[in-house]
Amino acid sequence: MKDGEFTDRAAIVTGGAKGIGLAVAKRILENGGKVALWDVDDEGLAARVSELGSPPGLVATTVDVSSEASVSVAHANTVGAIGPIDLLVNSAGIIGPTVPTVSYALPDWKKVIDIDLTGVFLCSKTIAPGMAERGFGRIVNIASIAGKEGTANAPAYSAAKAGVIAFTKAMSKEMLNTGVLINCIAPGPIETEMVANADPKHVEIMILKCPMARLGTAEEVAAMTCWLLSEECSFNSGACFDLSGGRAVY
Repeated sequence: MKDGEFTDRAAIVTGGAKGIGLAVAKRILENGGKVALWDVDDEGLAARVSELGSPPGLVATTVDVSSEASVSVAHANTVGAIGPIDLLVNSAGIIGPTVPTVSYALPDWKKVIDIDLTGVFLCSKTIAPGMAERGFGRIVNIASIAGKEGTANAPAYSAAKAGVIAFTKAMSKEMLNTGVLINCIAPGPIETEMVANADPKHVEIMILKCPMARLGTAEEVAAMTCWLLSEECSFNSGACFDLSGGRAVY
């Protein structure tokens, strides 16, 4: 990916107030792009904008990605602020409770599915049409190794991320002749606030499963994400890229 890759490009990054989303947003900004951070955490958004020094081309919007009305309003406001959207990164997500399926409460299940899967659907269906009209677009969905393998005691998260992978493949086929390429990434455990707040025993098990015996970093995910957002990514769509330290090679 060349320096200044995203000059004249406008991006939306969901879950942009922290973790993977924030790392991706920083990399886009560093390479000349304009970025809208979308997150439900309005205080976190304000703090990130302040920390970044309010650079030109950065806006922050409070949005609930599981609400079609919220996504629609946020999209309109974002286009008004930074112009038509060329790049979308669906990174917003939660892990949910770490309990066996038989003990999993239905409201918790619905919340994880609504944010982790329905949010990807709503943002993609809202933003992709404008990309197609202009003949260029890149969408990257952040899935998880849990969506490939299934993680015990995380049934909703596993199901949602498997859904993200399948959704990516399905929508990519619909958009192939429009100039809009859609891919996803399946990270292993990444050193973010979400993992830091997870059950330590659960995190330890994830690290033990990784041949590199460590957590990945948000910056490593951002590097792969930004290549998939770049014009150099021209013959990949509907793919799920592994980023698990050698744990999954398929």
